Amino acid sequence: MKPAVFDYHAPTSLDEAVKLLADLGDEAKPLAGGQSLVPMLSLRLATFEHLVDLRRVDELRGIEPRDGSLWIGAGTTQTAIERSAEVARDTPLLARATPLIGHFQIRNRGTIGGSIAHADAAAEYPAVALALGARMEAISPRGRRTIPADAFFTGLWSTALAEDELLTGITVPVWPGRSGFAIEEFARRSGDFAIAGATVAVRLDGDARIAQCGIGLFGLGPSALRASAAEAELTGSAPTSVSPEEVGRAALSALDAVPSDLHASADYRRHVGAAIVARAWERAVQEATSV
Repeated sequence: MKPAVFDYHAPTSLDEAVKLLADLGDEAKPLAGGQSLVPMLSLRLATFEHLVDLRRVDELRGIEPRDGSLWIGAGTTQTAIERSAEVARDTPLLARATPLIGHFQIRNRGTIGGSIAHADAAAEYPAVALALGARMEAISPRGRRTIPADAFFTGLWSTALAEDELLTGITVPVWPGRSGFAIEEFARRSGDFAIAGATVAVRLDGDARIAQCGIGLFGLGPSALRASAAEAELTGSAPTSVSPEEVGRAALSALDAVPSDLHASADYRRHVGAAIVARAWERAVQEATSV
């Protein structure tokens, strides 16, 4: 199929893009890499009278260290993130998640902002953002604001962005000291969306106890989720005081509505999800304790 007719706009500055989106209102949609939006338009699952292409807005691209964090422009492609030495050094979890996204042709066009704003429940980047405590930067005619990852993902394909807001960047904290990171996912084929997946970050204090941990889940709910209760229970304990299997069960125990579809039943997803969390936790702890 072909998309419905729309008017195409290609602003060259952030101010111009924000003004266009504000002036055009509900009938306008920002276009980043288009790897999610274009198929939806082609299948006519979504229609818009105006598309505002952001690819010429240089202010939305870049990777910069900022005050103990790494800022990544929303228009930065996944390939640029995958190849970045700064990302590999400062945010290893993000670097390890990127090659799992689709195929290289998708990553060449897909952007981090597009993935975060689309908020697919089975996507890797939202779960990474939750595990690391990332902050999303947005702009509208009313000004700029920052939204923590915990408050950003609100449901199926929905976020806390207002209709006139544009995601401009993601700030990812750099976890210092003895830290370990891992991402695990189960998919039927390489490049497919995950049936279940987990991102884990662990930081140890001077006494080799867990000073901070983050567990992000994807493919296990209507949006990416954070296992906050399990994180709170683990913080302050020795990493070997609980088994990885216990961590996996704890991370899944608070989930209310695990999806069931033609790919997997809810019970199967719970079983696989607990095993995936356990595997990611074991790898992250092993990395942290070996530093």
